[in-house]
Amino acid sequence: MGFLFNAFIYQPIYNLLVLVYNIIPFHDFGIAIVIVTILIKFLLIPLSRKQIESQKKMQEMQPKIKEIQQKYKNDKEKQSKALMEFYKTNKVNPFSGCLPLIFQLVFLIAIYRVLFNISNAGLVVDGNGLYPFVSNPGQINQYFLGIVDLSRAIDLKAISFSSLPHLILVVSAAALQYFQTKMLMKKQKPAKEAAKDDFSHIMSQQMLYLGPLLTLFIGIKFPAGLALYWLVSTVFMIAQQFYLEKKETSAVGVKK
Repeated sequence: MGFLFNAFIYQPIYNLLVLVYNIIPFHDFGIAIVIVTILIKFLLIPLSRKQIESQKKMQEMQPKIKEIQQKYKNDKEKQSKALMEFYKTNKVNPFSGCLPLIFQLVFLIAIYRVLFNISNAGLVVDGNGLYPFVSNPGQINQYFLGIVDLSRAIDLKAISFSSLPHLILVVSAAALQYFQTKMLMKKQKPAKEAAKDDFSHIMSQQMLYLGPLLTLFIGIKFPAGLALYWLVSTVFMIAQQFYLEKKETSAVGVKK
């Protein structure tokens, strides 16, 4: 697994970051992270779209789910089996909403390793890890817009005015994560009787708060480059969600 991760995720991201860093003006590593993040999110659009469509289908099936829960409310084992059979029949996976998050965490780990390895090397790119067509820039400029050191984490024991841009980056990423989750949930309104037992609703409620808390933890405890990646990734997801909703509304308007 380690070889597959290095060969198909870490090395391509490492080389792509260095390649973009070499190309862009002023050689801003933060701008390179922004561009690479957007490219990654474009590659993951099919998976993200599948997640949104699956959640929408789950919302449409809430009345039937409630009916099953009410029918077997005194037998949790039969209720679980009936729900699993219902999901199978309707080709819906209640766990599918977790897949994009898992993929995002995989890329997050890859970017963390890139930042960690470059920082440990004295901010010097290791030429041994580069593809033949990617030139070695040597020492990199690790600052984003000249104010956020992407290779450093926040030291809570020594917070100063210079830490403010990093804190704003982290808080913004967490706030947008909350907003994005609320966007996905806004049409999901199961009945009160079903809310306690509906798995998808429980998962959504937990992710509403766990997502932003995880973002805060990552942004504070790890290099700022991760918070920047998460922020750009979340903004992209929000824009995609707005686009899909607008497209759906336009389609409904045409039908009418």
